[in-house]
Amino acid sequence: MKLFFLFAVSFTALNFLPSRLEAQHITGISGYVKNVNQESLMGNVSMLTVPDSTLIKVTSFYNGGFEISGIQHKEILLKLTSLLFADTIIHVKYQGQALINLGSIIIREAKMQLNEVQIRSQTPLVRSNPNGNVEVNVASTILAGSSSVNEILSRAPNVIVNEGRISVFGKGDAIIYLNGRQITTERMASIPISQILRVEIISNPSSKYDAEGKAVINIVMKSNTTQGLFGSASQQVSASEFAGADSNTLLDLVYTKGKLSMTGNYGLLIGNNREILYTTRTRPAQEDYLRSELTTDWKRKYNNFSNYGFGIQYNKDPRQYISLGYSGNLEDLGGTQQSENTITTNQATSFYSSNLAKDEVRLNHSLTLNYNKILDTTGSSFFMGSQYSRFNTTIHDLISEANRVNDNNIYRLLKNDVQHQITISSTQADYIKVFNANRKLEAGTKFSYAYTSSGTKFLIAENEGDFKLAQDLSSDFNYTERIPAAYLNYSDAIDNQTKFGFGIRGEWTSYSLKTTVGAGQLVENSYFNVFPNLFIQKNISEELKLRAAYSSKITRPRYQALNPFVIYQDPFTTIEGNPKLTPEKVHAFEVGANYKTFDWKVGYNYTLNPLSAAALRGEKPNSYVLKGINLDRDHTFFTALSASFNTKWWTTVNTVNLSYSKSIDHEFSFVTVTPRPQVYLYSNNTFNIRDLFKVQVLAWYLGDRYYGLYYNKNRSTITLGLEKNFFHNTLKGRLIANDIFHKSNTAGNYEVGQTVIYFDRTLNTNYFRLIASYTFGGVKNTVYQNKQTGQTENSRAN
Repeated sequence: MKLFFLFAVSFTALNFLPSRLEAQHITGISGYVKNVNQESLMGNVSMLTVPDSTLIKVTSFYNGGFEISGIQHKEILLKLTSLLFADTIIHVKYQGQALINLGSIIIREAKMQLNEVQIRSQTPLVRSNPNGNVEVNVASTILAGSSSVNEILSRAPNVIVNEGRISVFGKGDAIIYLNGRQITTERMASIPISQILRVEIISNPSSKYDAEGKAVINIVMKSNTTQGLFGSASQQVSASEFAGADSNTLLDLVYTKGKLSMTGNYGLLIGNNREILYTTRTRPAQEDYLRSELTTDWKRKYNNFSNYGFGIQYNKDPRQYISLGYSGNLEDLGGTQQSENTITTNQATSFYSSNLAKDEVRLNHSLTLNYNKILDTTGSSFFMGSQYSRFNTTIHDLISEANRVNDNNIYRLLKNDVQHQITISSTQADYIKVFNANRKLEAGTKFSYAYTSSGTKFLIAENEGDFKLAQDLSSDFNYTERIPAAYLNYSDAIDNQTKFGFGIRGEWTSYSLKTTVGAGQLVENSYFNVFPNLFIQKNISEELKLRAAYSSKITRPRYQALNPFVIYQDPFTTIEGNPKLTPEKVHAFEVGANYKTFDWKVGYNYTLNPLSAAALRGEKPNSYVLKGINLDRDHTFFTALSASFNTKWWTTVNTVNLSYSKSIDHEFSFVTVTPRPQVYLYSNNTFNIRDLFKVQVLAWYLGDRYYGLYYNKNRSTITLGLEKNFFHNTLKGRLIANDIFHKSNTAGNYEVGQTVIYFDRTLNTNYFRLIASYTFGGVKNTVYQNKQTGQTENSRAN
């Protein structure tokens, strides 16, 4: 209650600040673009700042009409662009009216511009919005030469990419959206980098976003209203002393003719990757003394990592379209996994080694069908979409062990055969009613269904004998989940300086879990959750804006984390799912201020049943099981200050963050670690050297983290990049030296169940990469607008 009281006080304070501090400014602009024959035109409208023509936001108009809200400037430049007419720039000033209707804008075919200005500065890399969201521009920046979406996100401020997980500093794990619909990690791999316009980091997502996840990262693709063929091809070669080399080939095509649009993309990754994990486990008590030193070396071979996609869209008229899309990926993984484990007890010292020949194939498919209609000139719309996804994994690993116990050599062979399938389907409908530049009502509903099953067989042959089924390591697993959901959002303005919004989302979850582990288990349950959110924004002046927000979220366990089937690491170490995991729930509070190019925020997150992981003692005396667990609760406080500057030759983004976390557990006998603040520093600089080439210098530092039960060691990175354009920007070359000093490895320790555990994981982050990208065709944007509807569930399939 105290927290809600504090939030209410913040809300009231922002709303009733003295009006004499408020500045008059434009809040919304609308208009209708026609030619001299009074025919409606289509194109893009960009909003630029007057001093240096910096891009603020961009939107498209399909039938002539456009409306831009949330401007908060005294004067701006509107730039209208299309292949149908010459670029047209209009200078708009505040003259006593916050909402400006420009009426009909007649575009003439003459090659001249109104109030023409020259764009003098390079596109800013990052922009902080008054609502606390951060926009990272990709198009026309050095990020457009990245090799993957993961690489773009790893270079974005406040985003931490670690061991395949993406999180926002101070918030936690993020879910990834593409054009407003959540996508999977596999789908991320098939996104053509050349078609990305920007990335939005949403730290306080509204109720229209699925309740899954603590933050949202939305990838916005370019939109196109022109005709023709466009494509891009990119070849990337990476080399590292640690892992070896890999090659990544990317190709995408866009074709538009009349009302029909088609897209296609293909990517092929082959080569090597590597990961080393060094772990010690110590039970110091004399009566139960144990010291285990385990080194696991994964030498992965990408035999064929392919991703591919195809989409077709029919535009019935400028206001409505229907689209069909397919995406898939094949991952043929080979290589080896070598483990060495020395175990010392009061009785003896034993040595265990194993070599695993990896044979794993994943084949995934996803099909989407969407319909979208713009209902009026203000931007009201209706969307309906469905998605069906199928994930298949087949594993045939052969493991050879050579152990020395009590001066005796023991040899055995093991086979790990796994068949794993996940089927996901979802359907959703969204309605948006736009009343004016500030007032908007959003409502929607969604139903999702997920079914996952797996069969695991472990076969063991002792001392060159016959293979026999190991019942304790083999299992069958089935899981079914249904989630109907609905949401409602409303946003409005109290006056020209004060905006507010609130929303609510309800989700009913029912599931059934069946496993043969142990004597067999059948777990069935259902629960209903309500997730409210609200925000308020107060503009003190054109330069100073204040905000406050509250949101509640849920994070459900991944399907793999629920599945108790065994993943072999060494004779005394396995990775297993935990069918007893429950979802974690988060209440997030945040207040902030935006002043010119500076943004500051402070927040608090209260988490119930936080999802975590630990190495727990197994049934055998010296064995350990790595599995997911639920802690009791977690408290996190954070504050962040960021600033960005942009000139003709230099773009810089800098952030300084501080967080304090305390995790609490009453079940697993963790030894408490005194919490301490953690610092996060980030700096990204791009230098345009006389328009000849670009130099990028990226550095970040993540300090030591003590959060009640765990300790994570500090890590950092410094990356350099060079980019050069050739042949009128159709060919781009880029050289990257990533993580030059190889300091981004994860390490730390914790103590649970009378065992002190230390870990140090080395990843393949220190490499050189050479990239060549070529674009061809007459257009550079895609009209295809397929959206993903079931990706909240898909993300849990990873």
